[in-house]
Amino acid sequence: MDRFARGQFQVGYEERIDLATLRTKRVGKAQHERERDELDAILVWKDENVRYLTDLRPQLISCKSTALNGALLTPGTDPILFCSGGERDRVDHTMPWISEVHTIPIIEDRGLIEGFVRRTLVPVLESHGLTKGTIGIDECNTILALELRRQLPDLTIADGDSSMLRARRIKLPEELQLIEEACAIGDAVTATGIDAVGIGVREMEVAADAMHTLFRLGGEYAHVMTPFVASGEHMAPPHRISSDKIIRNGDIVFIDIGACWGGYYGDIARATICGKPSRQQKEIYTAVYQSLQAGIEKMRPGFTNEDAADAIRAAADEYRLGGRFLSLFIGHGVGIGANEPPYIGESLPGAPVMEFEPGMVFAVEPLIWVDGVRGGGGVRLEEMIAITEDEAHVISRAPFEERLML
Repeated sequence: MDRFARGQFQVGYEERIDLATLRTKRVGKAQHERERDELDAILVWKDENVRYLTDLRPQLISCKSTALNGALLTPGTDPILFCSGGERDRVDHTMPWISEVHTIPIIEDRGLIEGFVRRTLVPVLESHGLTKGTIGIDECNTILALELRRQLPDLTIADGDSSMLRARRIKLPEELQLIEEACAIGDAVTATGIDAVGIGVREMEVAADAMHTLFRLGGEYAHVMTPFVASGEHMAPPHRISSDKIIRNGDIVFIDIGACWGGYYGDIARATICGKPSRQQKEIYTAVYQSLQAGIEKMRPGFTNEDAADAIRAAADEYRLGGRFLSLFIGHGVGIGANEPPYIGESLPGAPVMEFEPGMVFAVEPLIWVDGVRGGGGVRLEEMIAITEDEAHVISRAPFEERLML
């Protein structure tokens, strides 16, 4: 497997990813997990699960995730697509691997949902002998779940998201290649943002320049819906948006935008400095950098997510900053989902301890902030890491800021 981004285009002079084979492999993994959980079918609505099963790249509308498109995974057949009317003609004309597709409304209005279940979903389930089985659902509108139970009282609804998350956890070689490409774009997006930083530039201008690079290089989406550029005191505590704040001399500037390509995400972030840093800013940056490296060192088979989190916190303690982490996990899985389990450093109840396995991919993102620092005392650094049979493979390559190192 290549450990670099070979290029996004299909070309005749070298072999690249066979996307049709990748689709078949992904569906096979999902079928395996469906059988393992003794589910007769899985009905998905989360954007990333629909794409995993069908390769549909839809128009995404803000605040309408899980309401626009769905897919049904049944034994022995291709995934069945339920799509918005805005996608239907394109699906019919350009996606020949979809053998069955149905047009659906936005899953929100009660009357439209009742009509969809009665006229579309129930007949599909009947045609596949699924009216009395167990169907796993990843996530859906409550009205839809209630209506499905009302019209099919002998149908058992179960958890289908855990099956899909297990299928997605260990990445296929082709998936790792797509993530390499996403990170190549994400590195360029990050570098563009860093280059845009200057006195008198607004945070939103930095985001605008970075987003231009994202789309110029063929990126589909940013890692986050709200591109994250925070400067100076906006990083202590972090304001996770891009605002009208003007960047000033002495400000730390943080950029977290990343990139999606081919349905897979690269989540990369860096902090830079506008002007000359203070000693305290250097201490915070160096503590975060050393913490990041200590965590990456533990990201290999034989160690756990807890081991990595402990190493990250211990390295920060060397700078008396171990108690200054953002109250959020320190790392998360990445793939066809921008942010997915498993997590590193999750402190909330129920967080599982798991061993690193080859094929897992993570974004590791320690963030330390200290209040009252002139020009801001908040730093996050984020790397994309693939677990291998040996030491971790660092996919991201965006430069670090030597001016902020002790």
